[in-house]
Amino acid sequence: MLTQLRGEQLAEWIRAVRSDDPPHLHAFANGLERDRAAITAGLTLPWSSGVVEGHVNRIKMTKRHMYGRAGFALLRKRVLLAS
Repeated sequence: MLTQLRGEQLAEWIRAVRSDDPPHLHAFANGLERDRAAITAGLTLPWSSGVVEGHVNRIKMTKRHMYGRAGFALLRKRVLLAS
């Protein structure tokens, strides 16, 4: 379902999880059910936000390295120079 973009199988997977025994998977399935339209779209559409998430992760790591050392101006310079 994940690698072959078959988001339409999500409802079937949730039904199978609910008919099985492990309660921790029931809670996970309930969470998926709350935002089912977005999850189905994410499992079906060919677009990915992976590149953007990578940039956000890099900026957050730079911010953690600089914690307590300087303000936003230095963080901005480091991010712009790293690009």
